[in-house]
Amino acid sequence: MNNTDKKITVVTHSGTFHADEVLAVAVLEIFFDGKPYEVIRTRDQKIIDAADYVVDVGAIYDPETNRFDHHQHGGAGARPNGIPYSSFGLVWKHFGEAVCGSKSVVQAIDEQIGYPVDMGDNGIDYYGLVRIDTEPLILQFIVAMFRPTWKGDSSHDERFFELVVFMRRFIELAIQSERDKVDGAAYVHEAYRSAEDKRLIILDGAYPWQDVLAMHPEPLYVVKPKNQNTFWEVECVRDNPHGFASRKNLPMAWAGKFDGELVKATGVSDAVFCHNKQYIAVTKTKEGAIRLARMALSE
Repeated sequence: MNNTDKKITVVTHSGTFHADEVLAVAVLEIFFDGKPYEVIRTRDQKIIDAADYVVDVGAIYDPETNRFDHHQHGGAGARPNGIPYSSFGLVWKHFGEAVCGSKSVVQAIDEQIGYPVDMGDNGIDYYGLVRIDTEPLILQFIVAMFRPTWKGDSSHDERFFELVVFMRRFIELAIQSERDKVDGAAYVHEAYRSAEDKRLIILDGAYPWQDVLAMHPEPLYVVKPKNQNTFWEVECVRDNPHGFASRKNLPMAWAGKFDGELVKATGVSDAVFCHNKQYIAVTKTKEGAIRLARMALSE
């Protein structure tokens, strides 16, 4: 076997697993891009010392030797905003651009995935509850569902490697989603710039528009194709794209109406549906959606 055939060895700790090292291993798998590798779960120091990459074990952070732990005294540093790194954040910091090819995508994924994963692994609260009887469905909960239960016959190693496959696909989709979001934002910016009435933005594609339009004070409604099918939508713009409060709801008289009822309420012959929370309505044509939006603006 020559050097090009030698397996790359990645070591992480054995026993129970958490989101940070699972994601870190998944990112390294993408980075290796088809090169042969082996992932070993152990706390044996001799095996750790001999590994090519070490994540979340070993008490060393040294990117020059591919050591990415954060459990040592003093941790492994923090981002400029003060959020400390765990093993995922460290691996993403050093290999993220290599796997996605974009600094802006690296930053977006760090904010969306790295921040909550690293805060959680470092024992820092990062959300507040608005109800005492429910919690958000977070990534760490999904990780916990992969762990063997006291009745299960799977080992931690078996479940770990199942989860790595899941998380690798998750990261690949996150990268693609952010790339497409960056590309689509250019079309949304142009639609805003060229709109005659900036309260109503008309898009010819199903571009991710929420973040872009939240930056501008005027937009109230967006007309856009419904995914890739033949229907069209008019949707309310929100100040906070991650919240539910619309700048201006669709009329109450439309709420929860379908087909003939909505046609009667609006006079738009191809109207299909208006959500009972008044944030979105569907038509069969672009022209119908524009008519609904203009009617809503006038009320």
